[in-house]
Amino acid sequence: MKTIALIVLALFITPGFAQSDSAQNAATDSEITPELDNAVNDGLAFLARTQEDDGSWADGRFGKNVAITSLACIALMSDGNLPGRGPYGDAVDRGVEFILESSTDSGLITSQSTNGPMYGHGFATLFLGEVYGMSVGGDNTARSQKLYDTLVKAIRLIEQTQNEDGGWRYNPVPYDADVSVTICQIMALRSARNAGIEVATETIDRAVEYVRQCQSTDGGFKYQIGSGSSAWPRTAAGVASLFYAGIYDDDAIDKGLEYLENNATPGRGAAVRSHYYYGHYYAVQCVYLAGGKHWETWWPAIREELLSSQTNDGGWEDRSVGKTYGTAMALIILQMPKRYMPIFQK
Repeated sequence: MKTIALIVLALFITPGFAQSDSAQNAATDSEITPELDNAVNDGLAFLARTQEDDGSWADGRFGKNVAITSLACIALMSDGNLPGRGPYGDAVDRGVEFILESSTDSGLITSQSTNGPMYGHGFATLFLGEVYGMSVGGDNTARSQKLYDTLVKAIRLIEQTQNEDGGWRYNPVPYDADVSVTICQIMALRSARNAGIEVATETIDRAVEYVRQCQSTDGGFKYQIGSGSSAWPRTAAGVASLFYAGIYDDDAIDKGLEYLENNATPGRGAAVRSHYYYGHYYAVQCVYLAGGKHWETWWPAIREELLSSQTNDGGWEDRSVGKTYGTAMALIILQMPKRYMPIFQK
């Protein structure tokens, strides 16, 4: 399955989003342990048995939600499951159907239970981009066409709702922006372009300028331009934004990584626990894409921290959002070394 993913990635990488020359898309002996494998297997089983009949996942006050459903499916896909392939292929397939049915005429992907629709739209578009990029040629024509049409509409909505500063915020209107919603749209755009969907270069360039303006002098990132102070979860989102926009060697990245390592390295007890899974979801991507000592230091620390916090039913609890969300995020983090997902490969 990993070979399939790598071949698909090679087919769909396009100019505009440069790839790092230091790509190492194979796990080393020390990255994946038997303890990790056992924890992941239990976590995947937890997600599979908590899926709703309509293909969605519900989580506490958020109910059936396109963001949580998409993240749960990405967690399953991170183990190599695709629609019709793998032990959890059927769960992913039903998740795709729920997301496709949640697409509106405007292109916005949303559900009845929505908190900040552009968050959900970004994660859902990322999910569809990964499915489309990894499943081309392996799906029926009608389904592939529907997937393509929905993905294109979703990308056009992102392009049309970018605000004058270059970012996005909660609602699909170009009036305001923050770095948290902006990273969701950048990753969706990256995934779609990897899969062969046309994405306007101007949209990416403007997004980069927005993210740059959110960086503070201490290397961390603020929530919005001229608003708030640096915090490690939004710094992880800011650095990830630059990486996924195709920027790999930049002073802003170096300063952001230094801020992250000084304020959030797992096991040191320095990081504030607020937005824990959200922050580490982006942070692990940052240190993986940075590679070298960044990854070598961070990876075993976050691996051990997450393994120690898994609950007896196989999940991970996030008190602010819910257990499905916490489990999906933890599984995505723990499966980074597998390199199945094109979006997470260098």
